[in-house]
Amino acid sequence: MAVTIRDAARDSIGSVIPAKSMELKHTIHLIELMTEEIDEIEASIKSIMDARNSPIMTIPGISYRMGAMILAEIGDFTRFSNADQILAFAGLSPSTYQSGQLNSNYSHMEKRGSRYLRYALFNATKFVCKWDENFGAYLSMKISEGKHYNVAVSHATKKLVRTIYRMELTGEPYRR
Repeated sequence: MAVTIRDAARDSIGSVIPAKSMELKHTIHLIELMTEEIDEIEASIKSIMDARNSPIMTIPGISYRMGAMILAEIGDFTRFSNADQILAFAGLSPSTYQSGQLNSNYSHMEKRGSRYLRYALFNATKFVCKWDENFGAYLSMKISEGKHYNVAVSHATKKLVRTIYRMELTGEPYRR
């Protein structure tokens, strides 16, 4: 496609610049090389995840890439005594603000901990809510309660973390 565009550009208004032609040729080559490397990495991730046989892959909407990110960032699930510790590790637990007699009722997410785990969980939840009717209904319920979309997704993320934690400790596949 790029070669066709380049040939069309030669015949159009403008001038032929050999340096630009060479730059375009090298850019196309780099894109092809990067695509090959990405395909190789994704095949490696898939083989590792298949060998691990994690129950996280039975959750609709979790791909090999997101599943691998979540498992790699959490590591050994037995390090955590409950799912809330994973939420805190990911920085998804609500912060508390106190000053003297004031207790804040409006808490923000802490955003401490592993930002990669937070990213993977938050994005995986969006796909799980799309592909699993239980999580989709939960997300819709939170939105109907008047919660902002991102707040509703964070609630669904907490539910997903609890589900993943139970599945990883018991080895059971996902049940709707």
